[in-house]
Amino acid sequence: MEADPILRSRILEMVPQRRPFRFIGEILELDEEHIVGTYRFRSDEYFYAGHFPGLPVTPGVILIETMAQTGVVAFGLYLNLLRGKAGRPIEDTVTLFTLAEQVEFIGVVRPGELVRVAGRKVYFRGNQIKVACVMTRSDGDEVCSGTLAGKGVPRDKFTGEEGARRVEVGSLQEEGL
Repeated sequence: MEADPILRSRILEMVPQRRPFRFIGEILELDEEHIVGTYRFRSDEYFYAGHFPGLPVTPGVILIETMAQTGVVAFGLYLNLLRGKAGRPIEDTVTLFTLAEQVEFIGVVRPGELVRVAGRKVYFRGNQIKVACVMTRSDGDEVCSGTLAGKGVPRDKFTGEEGARRVEVGSLQEEGL
């Protein structure tokens, strides 16, 4: 089932990342097998000032994040919505990025450029999604590609007493205590 413009907008609103760390601007296509989204890198993005000063190039890690926000987060939200995940509202799940494999960078993205991210489902099972992603410029030239995965984790694992205690214990162990 192809998602209509209203549903695509709803999914976009559900993506939890916000400025300055939001790298999905529009969802153009969305169904059970694939997603296509776009993002225009603004010239005032926070990372350009320190990444190759005088020669602004979008960092590769940001390009991977851009593919993940479209291919893993937004696509995963849609697939969960279709599944009608029982017992917990879809907004109560946080998608954590778990894997980037076979990532290749073919070109660079400069300030002001519009990129297109296409993701094709490899699998979606349980609370995990794996997607093959390709990023292109608006002229169709490929910028990067890779296979990305993520896992849905209940939001309350990050909040409340249990989540805070786990963070404290982990911090103490890192300090050798």
